[in-house]
Amino acid sequence: MRYISTRGGSPAVGFADAVLAGLAPDGGLYVPEAWPQFSADEIRGFLGRPYHEVAAAVIGAFAGDEIPRDVLLEMCREAYATFNHAAVVPLVQVAPGAFIAELFHGPSLAFKDVAMQILARLYDHLLGQEGRVQTILCATSGDTGGAAVEAFRGRKNVKVVALFPQGRISEVQRRFMTTAEEANVGCVAVAGTFDDCQAIVKDIFADQALRQAVDLSGVNSINFARIAAQAVYYFTTAVAVGAPDRAVSFCVPSGNFGDAFAGYVAHRMGLPIQRIIAATNANDILARAFEEGRYARGQVQPTISPAMDIQAASNFERLYFEAARRDAVETTRAFQAFGSAGAIDVPPQALAYMRELFRGVSVSEDEIRRTILSTLNETGELIDPHTAVAVAGLGKVAGTPDPVIVLSTAHPAKFPEDVTEAAGLAPELPRGAANLAARPERFDALPAEATAIKAYVRAFAEA
Repeated sequence: MRYISTRGGSPAVGFADAVLAGLAPDGGLYVPEAWPQFSADEIRGFLGRPYHEVAAAVIGAFAGDEIPRDVLLEMCREAYATFNHAAVVPLVQVAPGAFIAELFHGPSLAFKDVAMQILARLYDHLLGQEGRVQTILCATSGDTGGAAVEAFRGRKNVKVVALFPQGRISEVQRRFMTTAEEANVGCVAVAGTFDDCQAIVKDIFADQALRQAVDLSGVNSINFARIAAQAVYYFTTAVAVGAPDRAVSFCVPSGNFGDAFAGYVAHRMGLPIQRIIAATNANDILARAFEEGRYARGQVQPTISPAMDIQAASNFERLYFEAARRDAVETTRAFQAFGSAGAIDVPPQALAYMRELFRGVSVSEDEIRRTILSTLNETGELIDPHTAVAVAGLGKVAGTPDPVIVLSTAHPAKFPEDVTEAAGLAPELPRGAANLAARPERFDALPAEATAIKAYVRAFAEA
């Protein structure tokens, strides 16, 4: 299996190089040269199998022969043994034909654990083979940083630096990063938005001298291994409600678009998906792109679903590349224009391709709060604000065929104040995280300036 850049300026690489690089040298994102396929019988065979076995099959289709199957299977077994639910991603029925997939049973109580736990083990294996120590840099709108710290803390082949927007994530989200005691973890509160953090990460990756000096890699959803790992739960949940013998729809709370794009990947691999709804909060760049054909950055608005407070969804470039018939020249032109002007118009043919599978919808703050309460009253399920975006969004998109699965991306206890205010019921942290508030924090505060953060990353990597 070979991987190419969406911008066409970098040579094709193997799975290991794509994983360890994260971002392609030309600034593009890696995608497979060809999409691996599962037959209907193979998909049907996933029903009832342990989650780690399905994960090994799906991720193995992208790894090819670069990782022995028995080694990958053991990595997956270890990764998903860290979850506090035997099903890893259980389904809860909330209405006729409607289900919630709980993606928050991992160590940091967010869906990012599903990918990050296996990614950490992939890094250990691949770096150990080469005798390398890498510096991982990630920007987080709330959950990626906590999941990365939980997965990589104490690992001998990796140092991890997590950037988060100061004052724009919940205390629980912050503490999953800042209470780590291991010396290989560095956390930085950036005086800006998540988009500022993400832009700084891209600037640092473009600095080839620094990138080489600290052997830099990224574990944001720019890393294709994250996408591959997230595609797994599309298969496990879909077969549980009847796939491949009937098509399934999904509604996904969407920020950086990695979670929803993983559904596209599963679809391309042969899973019959009827529709994917990308539900956003007031930061509705994706909803506008799918519904109006204009991908235009606005001002980031702070909301009660902070992991989605994003106005530049990195993975949209991957979908654009596919919709443009893998035209790297067109993709490069478009995203250079977006970088400079903050807006692009999606060509009509490409937009039609996207809308064959995707719909977009935005949800207001009042709708989020009302949905948290109504879901509790109608189903007994207490959901977090991000999940509420998807539940509310599903109700606003007419004609979505069932069965439909809503992806629940975070435990409500990560947002105790907002959930309590909306539902009148305080969520409880699971036992393993109950003492989080008592642990001392350790982080640095820096301005939203690439120069300052470059200096920090270099010093941390060389310490």
